[in-house]
Amino acid sequence: MADRVLARFVPDRRIYIRDHVIIAVFGTVVVALVLTFMGNPDAWVAFIAAPLAVGVRGAYLASEDLTTTWELTDGTLTGPGRSLPLADIEKVRRLGSAAQVIMRSGDKHLIKYQADPQAVAATIEGTRA
Repeated sequence: MADRVLARFVPDRRIYIRDHVIIAVFGTVVVALVLTFMGNPDAWVAFIAAPLAVGVRGAYLASEDLTTTWELTDGTLTGPGRSLPLADIEKVRRLGSAAQVIMRSGDKHLIKYQADPQAVAATIEGTRA
């Protein structure tokens, strides 16, 4: 008999976009500062290149990142290409907009782009208990 699905964790498009905007802003500032400190007179390029690079990357990977679904059952947490026995999970914690699942073996898995990653972690931890 198959385990019953207790919860599904699906990425949130709004969080995906927000995270990419944050990365683009941070990247722009870092690249502009590095170019300025290096004495490059064309530091303004950072304000075009960094957001463009992050935007292209985000658009390219959106079809993959936004279709990744994790399922929590009575005995396992199943994600893309992996099935994690709940008994083998050491802890689950929030890491930005993701819930990080840490296995007893040391392997780490991210359930990314969650609207409430703390609730995802609490749900998994509550099922393990």
